[in-house]
Parts: sequence; structure tokens; C-alpha cells
Amino acid sequence: MLRRLKLLVVLQQQGFMKRWCAQYLFVPEHRPCQDLALNRMQDFIDKSRKLFVLTGAGISTESGIPDYRSEKVGLYATSSKRPVQFKSFMESPKVRQSYWARNFIGWPRFSSFKPNIAHRTLAEWERKGKVQCVVTQNVDRLHHKAGNHNIYELHGTAFNVKCMCCGQMVARHNFQTRLRESNQHMLAHSLEIRPDGDVELSQEEVNNFHVPSCEKCGGFMKPDIVFFGDNVPRHRVESVREELATCDGMLVIGSSLYVYSGYRFILQAAESGIRICAINIGLTRAEKHFFLRVGARCGEVLPQIIV
Repeated sequence: MLRRLKLLVVLQQQGFMKRWCAQYLFVPEHRPCQDLALNRMQDFIDKSRKLFVLTGAGISTESGIPDYRSEKVGLYATSSKRPVQFKSFMESPKVRQSYWARNFIGWPRFSSFKPNIAHRTLAEWERKGKVQCVVTQNVDRLHHKAGNHNIYELHGTAFNVKCMCCGQMVARHNFQTRLRESNQHMLAHSLEIRPDGDVELSQEEVNNFHVPSCEKCGGFMKPDIVFFGDNVPRHRVESVREELATCDGMLVIGSSLYVYSGYRFILQAAESGIRICAINIGLTRAEKHFFLRVGARCGEVLPQIIV
């Protein structure tokens, strides 16, 4: 991984960072899409009048955001670091201090990522009436940036912050300003980025970091994200279930479906007789339910489909 990061610096100096990162750094090894698979995917899309789209981290790797589970390039394969757990964040001020210090440094880069051709294609499909809704497990807001409108953020969004005492919601950019004002001594920066925007900091940098409280009640703030160990809000799940019930096709894009929060909708679709296709490099938890899985890049397959 260190060699990859050094190469990133060289490419950045040469002006090639964006293209190289999108194509190679966080995308697992794969083969190009074959014509037969593309034709079968085209047939599936043609026969789907109202398409339910479920996306995961694999759609954003081509924008430069790493995922968790991809072979050789995901966070779990390249680092011993693991995402913060909900219980730890809620119970420990030290865990919250560490989280916000690292996220403060990573936020400018994380919030600046742009949608790639796969995101933009889905937005175009929605405008043409093919896509009924996009349900994403990502917190990066790239579907919004691309132009989709009927979006369900299954795991919430990094772009909002919520007080865990009074419930007040504030924009993450505004909270970033408060973090900056409270930590003007903080000069750290990092080339590395993790799926949730985290970076690596020294313990001294973490210990000297001040996390502002809620301006309304003095409570502690948490990003409006479903952390590991937490549950997706029931009302959100029910809303997604209702959307799925109105659709006649389901397309999974860039998700291993390892976590139940997304897999539950596979089960619902299968029970309802809704055909399911997937675009994902590598096997998923739902292989037996798929009509077809194309094991290629999202950004290679989607633009070739005619809607």
C-alpha cells in the first residue's frame, strides 16, 4: 500500500492522479465485460419498466473512494484498522475525540469527490423514467451530485451531523467550520483516505483535538451515519420496501451484499418474483438469487446499456 501511495504522489505531480486513481487504485482486478454478458444485461434492462437500483461502495471506487471488502485493495485487505463501532462511539468520549480528529482532516478531500460515469448514467436513466429509485449503502452523496432525485440513503449520510441528546441536525460543512475554529493549531494532513473519510493521525494529535458540543443543548455530535453495530431506522427500511414492491426489476451495483441491511431487499425481491441482476467484481452473498451477475467495472458496463 505504501508503494501505491508513493506512486500516487508521482502521478499527482504529473497531473495524472485522478485518472490513475479512478481506474486502478481502488478497483479490484477484473476482466473486461464480455459481449454476451452485456447483451443479457441489455435484455434485462429493456424488460424492466420500473427499475429498483441498490448501490454499494463498488460504484464509488472509480471516483477514488476505497471500499471495505474488495480483494487486495479494500480497507480490510490493506489495513488492520476497522471502522468505529456504534456502541464505542456512544459510550466513550475518547473514541468520539479520535473519530472527529481523523474525520476533520479527511473531510475536505472526502467531501470533494465527484460522481463518475456510473453515477451519471443512473441519473440519466432516472430522467428517462427507467429508474424508479436508487437505494444506496454509501454515505458519500455522489448520487445527489450526479443528479438523481429519488434516493434512499440506507446508511445515512456523512454530510449531516446530529446531536445525540436533543436531535438537532446541522450540515457537516457547518460543523467543519466549528471544528476548524476550535482546532486552529491542527496542521495535520494525510494522503490516505478510508471509505468513511477517516485518516491516520498520531496519538498526540488526537489528544490535543477539541470536539465542540451541540450549540443548542451541549450534547455530543455524531455524523448522521448508521455505524457498524447500529440498525437502519425502521421507517427507512419500510419506505424502501414499499418502493421495491412497485418495481419489476432490481439491479445491484457494486455491493457484496455482505451486510443484512441491503441483503434483506434481495430476499424481498426474490420472494416477490422480481428478477435481480448485478454488476459487481467478485462473488456476492446473493449469487443464487441473481438472473445474471456481470463481473466488470460499473463504469464500463452501465454506459454501454441503451435506455
